[in-house]
Amino acid sequence: MRARAIAAVLTGIVLAGCQTNQLQPAPEASLKPRDKQLLANAPYPKVKPEGEFARQIVSYSGKEKPGTIVVDTDKRMLYYVQGDGTAIRYGVTVGEESLAFRGEAKVGRKAEWPSWTPTPEIHQRIAGLPSYVNGGPQNPMGARALYLYQGNRDTLFRIHGTNQPELLGQAISSGCIRMLNEDVIDLFNRVPVGANVVVL
Repeated sequence: MRARAIAAVLTGIVLAGCQTNQLQPAPEASLKPRDKQLLANAPYPKVKPEGEFARQIVSYSGKEKPGTIVVDTDKRMLYYVQGDGTAIRYGVTVGEESLAFRGEAKVGRKAEWPSWTPTPEIHQRIAGLPSYVNGGPQNPMGARALYLYQGNRDTLFRIHGTNQPELLGQAISSGCIRMLNEDVIDLFNRVPVGANVVVL
């Protein structure tokens, strides 16, 4: 009980730094020619979020170092801390409560247009999945993936793109953090391997 109370206090301290005052629109993602080609032929409707889920620069007073990723799973927001009192805030889709990752990790590796191999656990929960999906706009991993590690261990949780942008802001994934493909490309370009990630 005491550990739960301490965790609640710490979460409150961190969330106090996640401000929402919009300062200015965030810059457009820098797309490569392949990105433009694949996204132009994506097999899903284009979604351009408005309001709080649109990518934007916001004031941020948390104590995290510049370059840290902070994911607020309750608010469905991801913050990239810039270190000048601001963060870039992105709307995200998060994992269902029983499947969600919480805690600290590091970006252990990065991939462009990653392939997807569903785990045995995912196969048990979702019937009819293929054993492997090539990278591309039809792939649930989307345009980019950041693989979360604790030490040398792959947590099997990812921050990645999506082929279901209409689900932005919901809690439906298999534990991973999903972003619009244009947003995950923008984040991918900013974040090096080794970056700190805090998931609340």
